[in-house]
Amino acid sequence: EEKSQEMSTNLKYLSLGILVFQTTSLVLTMRYSRTLKEEGPRYLSSTAVVIAELLKILACVLLVYKDSKCNLRTLNRVLHDEILNKPMETLKLAIPSGIYTLQNNLLYVALSNLDAATYQVTYQLKILTTALFSVSMLSKKLGVYQWLSLVILMTGVAFVQFVGLMAVLIACFSSGFAGVYFEKILKETKQSVWIRNIQLGKF
Repeated sequence: EEKSQEMSTNLKYLSLGILVFQTTSLVLTMRYSRTLKEEGPRYLSSTAVVIAELLKILACVLLVYKDSKCNLRTLNRVLHDEILNKPMETLKLAIPSGIYTLQNNLLYVALSNLDAATYQVTYQLKILTTALFSVSMLSKKLGVYQWLSLVILMTGVAFVQFVGLMAVLIACFSSGFAGVYFEKILKETKQSVWIRNIQLGKF
């Protein structure tokens, strides 16, 4: 049992390390790709967003396939029953998917106008917006220290260029709202998170 607990702790730290690496490398890569000086116009951020969603749908379909014991017939039935035969459940994802689309495009605008460090610091305001939406939409309770931490976080964000700042602030609010709205939908139904992500990506 002690060995299992140690492995669990190591796995947590490994996951945290991978998450930090992924987040940092994503921001630096996005920033580099948006500011690279070369001939011709820059790529469309909307194209990058669509391709990212297609890859996410593909990954989710593969995970549903794995959950279906690698049976194509079962996968087809699950997708048909959970997505095509439940149009109202799928339609619920239209709101967060639209907001995520806006948010992802705004992040490219932000990174085109801000340096990576300023963007990363400013975008942490999403912690505050997520907390506010969690309190208002999910009736979560926050302690005094949690509120104090959020206020310190908010006041610690530096003043930066206007266009980039506005884009990242709107992205923060959209991220907080869409994330909590998506969580609310997940809690209200029994469909798997993979199915929900496929429905989300469809929009």
